[in-house]
Amino acid sequence: MTKRQFNFLATLLFALSLSFVLPWWSVMLAGLLAALLIPLKKSAVFFVPFFAILLFWISYSYFLSSGNDFILAKKIAILLPLDGNPYILILITGLLGGIAAGIAAIFGKQLRQVITTKS
Repeated sequence: MTKRQFNFLATLLFALSLSFVLPWWSVMLAGLLAALLIPLKKSAVFFVPFFAILLFWISYSYFLSSGNDFILAKKIAILLPLDGNPYILILITGLLGGIAAGIAAIFGKQLRQVITTKS
């Protein structure tokens, strides 16, 4: 298993476990922890947690919304300029979560560099 795959899995597991006890920003903490524990190089630092949380939030929001026939998602999509399309809303939700996790992972990598250079 490569570092990228291990980071992807760690980010998913951290996000899943933290989402039971913390609010939406738990995905940022998951990206930060995964970047601290499993360092990646170059753009993979952003994109691996980005795609992990993108997948997590899209699948989780689809699972939650399909249980009630997308009633709430349709109403929110009407309030936003999405023409009432709940699937676009789910995609935007995943993108926002992925961006948040990716930025937090970049911060985690920088924090790891600060910690290792001071030791």
